[in-house]
Amino acid sequence: MSTADIPLWAALPAALLLICGGLLTFLGSLGLLRLNNFYARIHAPTMGSTLGTGCVLLASILVSSALEQRPVIHEVLITILILLTAPVTAMLLMRAGMFRRRD
Repeated sequence: MSTADIPLWAALPAALLLICGGLLTFLGSLGLLRLNNFYARIHAPTMGSTLGTGCVLLASILVSSALEQRPVIHEVLITILILLTAPVTAMLLMRAGMFRRRD
């Protein structure tokens, strides 16, 4: 497999999705550095990782489907796992922060 095997109609949207995914993840990392307290800091990386990973997985689905010439959807399982675990992890971290503040 080489880059010449990927059709242009799949390569351009996949490249755009990869760029958007990278930018979203980068913005989430900047939010982690810039925001001032724990509760504000927890939101930006969670949104950045969820949306950034979603863009990368959509690009992977698009390119894999174009190369295989059939719908390839096993990345949907990864998407479901990320969409379920990232918010739960953020909620558990916030609850731990609230618990530590009570003492």
